[in-house]
Amino acid sequence: MYEIKVERTEDGHYIATNGRGARIELSGNGEGPNFSPVELLLVAVAGCNIVTTEPLTAQRGHRMTKLAASATSEKVERNKLGPVTLSYAVELPADDADAAKVFHDVAERVEERHCTVSRSLREGTPVNLELDGI
Repeated sequence: MYEIKVERTEDGHYIATNGRGARIELSGNGEGPNFSPVELLLVAVAGCNIVTTEPLTAQRGHRMTKLAASATSEKVERNKLGPVTLSYAVELPADDADAAKVFHDVAERVEERHCTVSRSLREGTPVNLELDGI
């Protein structure tokens, strides 16, 4: 099971924590240096894909010289995102003629089937609200 907790601090900021002790300060309004919740959603998409794609290409003997992922989206309504676009910046190993094909095949398969975040967004994972103790 995955679980995080987000709390408002006394100074009006928001801190997200996980059970392993990691902490992320959130920006409630998208201002300042901290990630907004929407940006964290995009981090989750790009992060899930790259941390799955990279080891699978490396296991096949095709480690990319440079690999970065980015995710973009725009609001299509005041409180709704449109499609997310996942992009990679890749530098292929100079002496590996098969690296491009292997990377392309793995990245496509990961996004379609193996990245939990992408798949959950695509299939519309429900969000259940529990208001216990109020």
